[in-house]
Amino acid sequence: MNVKPLKGILAEIVEYKMHEVADRKKERSLEHLQQDIEDMPPARDFQSALRRGGGSLKLLAEIKAASPSAGAIRSDFDPAEIASLYENSGASAVSVLTDRKYFSGADEHIKAARSVVSLPVLRKDFTIDEYQLYESRAIGADAVLLMAQVLTEEAYADLYRQARQLGLHVLAEGHSEDQIRFIVSIGAEIVGINNRDFDTMTTDLQTTLQYGFLVPPDRILVSQSGMFTREDVIPLDEAGVDAIQVGTSLMQNDDMKSQIDRLLGKIP
Repeated sequence: MNVKPLKGILAEIVEYKMHEVADRKKERSLEHLQQDIEDMPPARDFQSALRRGGGSLKLLAEIKAASPSAGAIRSDFDPAEIASLYENSGASAVSVLTDRKYFSGADEHIKAARSVVSLPVLRKDFTIDEYQLYESRAIGADAVLLMAQVLTEEAYADLYRQARQLGLHVLAEGHSEDQIRFIVSIGAEIVGINNRDFDTMTTDLQTTLQYGFLVPPDRILVSQSGMFTREDVIPLDEAGVDAIQVGTSLMQNDDMKSQIDRLLGKIP
């Protein structure tokens, strides 16, 4: 078994994902996917895009149409148009939700977004099987999300290794101290600290501030979830976080460019 015992909405999502992956394997075999990616160009450099260095905090801007907690988020949903706006507004990378049932996502959203930008694109989904890694590469993703909240440590380490061997970058996500320590221990270059507790569905930005010290300075630290105002971002910026991953507060905003400017401190 690749996944941990789960509860609540996360358990429901992952159980459905298991059935979905099984169905996809019947539609297109792993061997066919392996053939599909044989001649693909290298993935765009997600890691370098999010590395802050001596500059400003970076933005991983997310494209999603809906979520279990917020429901439908945006009616005028055009992934390509949104991706272009993100790039032109100063985002450093783009995250695209592809889960269909719970987030109204689709593989086509990644293809549409990536076709119009030069930024690296993360496939944000619930990755529980190596099949999804080949699938991610085949649809054009440059990086994938692996969640330590979901996967057993053995399965996580295996999928991380396989993803890197395929040339995919990995946003290695955790929420608790033990999860962050584990992610760091396997050598993950890009460490995401999710401020959302999936057991309670509450969000606390202190999570990143509390566990950020566990991430060595030569790695990339990404704070995920819960950033709506510049005041939310300032403590993360001052703590040296490399990048923030923001979705809902952008997708719900009628003026996404101004919201990006506010989050990044370009305008009051």
